[in-house]
This record gives sequence, C-alpha cells and structure tokens, in this order.
Amino acid sequence: MSIPTYEEIMLPLLRFIADGTTYDNKTCEIELAKQFGLTDDEINQKLQSGKKIFYDRLNWAKTYLRNAGLIEMPARGKFKITQRGIDLLKENPEYLDTKFLLRYDELKEYIKRSKKKFDAEVPNTGENTIDSKTPQERMDEAYKEIREVLAQELLQKLLEVPFDKFEEIVLDLLINMGYGGSKQEAKKVTQKTADEGIDGIINEDRLGLDRIYVQAKRWKETAVGRPEIQKFVGALVGQGAKKGIFITTSSFTKEAMSYVEKNNDIKVVLIDGMQLTEYMIDFNVGVSIQQNYEIKRIDSDYFEE
Repeated sequence: MSIPTYEEIMLPLLRFIADGTTYDNKTCEIELAKQFGLTDDEINQKLQSGKKIFYDRLNWAKTYLRNAGLIEMPARGKFKITQRGIDLLKENPEYLDTKFLLRYDELKEYIKRSKKKFDAEVPNTGENTIDSKTPQERMDEAYKEIREVLAQELLQKLLEVPFDKFEEIVLDLLINMGYGGSKQEAKKVTQKTADEGIDGIINEDRLGLDRIYVQAKRWKETAVGRPEIQKFVGALVGQGAKKGIFITTSSFTKEAMSYVEKNNDIKVVLIDGMQLTEYMIDFNVGVSIQQNYEIKRIDSDYFEE
C-alpha cells in the first residue's frame, strides 16, 4: 500500500475523531497508519527536509479540515471534531477532497489568502490531469501555501504564550526591523496595559533622533475600531509624537483604517494579526529555516568565448 495523499486521509481522520474526544497528532498517526495498512518503512519514509511524509500529510489533512470548520483546536497540539464535522458525517460522504470542502466559505477564504486556485466545477475522478503550470509556478504556489500555514500557526502561538513572552516577541520584531535600539533599552519604556496590551515609546533609529509611540493589543476576535485608534492618536498628541505603530493580533475595522488614511497630521501604521506574522517570518522572529532550495539557470556568459 502506498502512502495516502492528504485528501485520502481527510475522511478517515474525521471519522476517527467523530466521538467528540480531543485527540493529538501522534494518536491519530498510529490509528490511521493501521487503517491504511502502512508498513514501518512507509510510516517512517521521509521528505528531503527530514519530516516524515505520512505525518506531514496528516497535518495537511488536519489543516484543510480545520479551515473548513470541521475540526477545532481547543488547546495547543490538540484537536476535536466540530458540530459541522458531525453534521457532515451524517451525510455519509464516500470521499472528501478540497473541491468537496469548497462548499464552506471559510475554506474558500483560506484558499484565496494562500493564492491557491481550484476548479470547483470539475469533479474529482481520481485520474491524473494535465497541469498547465510550469514547475516554477507550482513551486511558487507551494511556497505561498506553506508560508500561509506557518503564519496561521504563529498567530495561534501568539495567542497562547504568556503575556510576558508576547511583549518580548513584539520587542524582538521591532528591534529586528531596526527600531528601538537594544531589547534592554526598548523594554525600559514599555509597560503592560489592562486589556492584554503593551505600549511605550521606542527610538526610530539607533541614535534616537526620532521616537515612535507603540501600542500592541493581544486580542483574539474583537476587531480594533475607530475609537481605539482615536484614543491612540490622542496619546500621540499628548506625548508630542508624530508617528505611531498600532499592533493587534486580531484585525482593524474599515472605520479604523479609514480614519488613519485621512489623518494627515499624525502618521499611524496599523499592523493586524496576519501582517504581524508575515513580519515575524520575514525578520526571523519565532521561526527557523527548515530547508533551503537553490533554483539554478544556465550561465550564458560561461559558454561565451
């Protein structure tokens, strides 16, 4: 038996956790390996990066099920079926794949964000189809999807870590981006607020020629609205500051973003949860390089006289 694809894992995984119990990856890996009749060699077969193929595909199956709202993650490293997942199993589907799950708007939004395009009108026949994309295009899409999943995982971590660690992460990011001087200097001027946030004033450059007021709120679902931004701008005025950065792990309302765009006197940069994780990836905060790939081309000059 060959190692199943992540789509082939979806339905067996959902059925296995159908009792509503909270499971972890290892338990599901062991049980599903038995169901698929995998040998020890197949279970331990690895990608070039060193990650086990079956375990990696199990994670991708879980990712798609989670983004379709069929499973949820009540705790770190744990997941369970949702009511939507239970309702789907009552339909007794014969097969689950990405096209089938596009009935859920949450998955459509996830695919849109990760720049993945699927033809929802073409049924999955199980046969190979011709891919019109070049290898370079396919690699680019794969990179974007991996980065999207990493960003979601980072956002989840930000919501789980102790508040002191969240403060440290924000400061590390700003310092890696070239602001605040050293962490010791930046930490001296930051303080916790009563609503899961921090604020402070950091140097815009190493010499301290200009200063930036920073506010960061670790909110899970509540979007930051215009009143919060107005209070922030008022604080900037009170400090005699002209520039500010407002960071949140959630999002900003349209009214908040419109207010910032129209305010010409004070420059305020808004960073929502997804943008925050993008910056963390770009500036190597909380992430490490797993694998490097080199894309090479012909060096035409080498072959010239």
